Amino acid sequence: MDIKKIDGKIGERKEDEKKIEEKKIEEKKIEEKEINEKIVEKRIGEMISLAIGQLEYSYAPYSCFRVGAALLSKSGKIYTGCNIENAAYTPSNCAERTAFFKAVSEGERGFLAICIVGGKAGKQPLSALTVAPEGADKGHKDGIGMEYTAPCGVCRQVMMEFCNPETFQIILAISKEEYKIFTLKELLPIGFGPENLA
Repeated sequence: MDIKKIDGKIGERKEDEKKIEEKKIEEKKIEEKEINEKIVEKRIGEMISLAIGQLEYSYAPYSCFRVGAALLSKSGKIYTGCNIENAAYTPSNCAERTAFFKAVSEGERGFLAICIVGGKAGKQPLSALTVAPEGADKGHKDGIGMEYTAPCGVCRQVMMEFCNPETFQIILAISKEEYKIFTLKELLPIGFGPENLA
């Protein structure tokens, strides 16, 4: 038998095996994404409420831009965070990173989604739990002009460290009725993460 034909058949078989393996990996990713989406869908209202509640604790005397976050771990626990500013600016911390660092410091390493809320506020103290009067603009919460608040680049990089960019969901909310959902990959299409250093 011709050696070139044998080599060709072995090469074809390896190529077929590679395609089958790639297809299995892709199917697993799709399945994982669907499972994550179902879990998050059940908890989204709770996450939005907790993130809005964090606006009360936001320390933003310089920008007056308050941000709250609620991070859902794979274990099912939700970790909250608010932004914390500093007069020297650089030591300031975003709400998203506050939630992530809190979770990681308690042993969590796997995450499904984060909900982020925020907006510009006056310097007066807030009570984020106060119910707005009926007919009030739902885009405002106790003096905060709520708007879709996307994570900054540094926060996206922290997410990249601990999350699967294909499946991790980022919920940008104004209220329980008004929100948008993105994957980390949509907000950070070409990211640098642990896999780059493997």
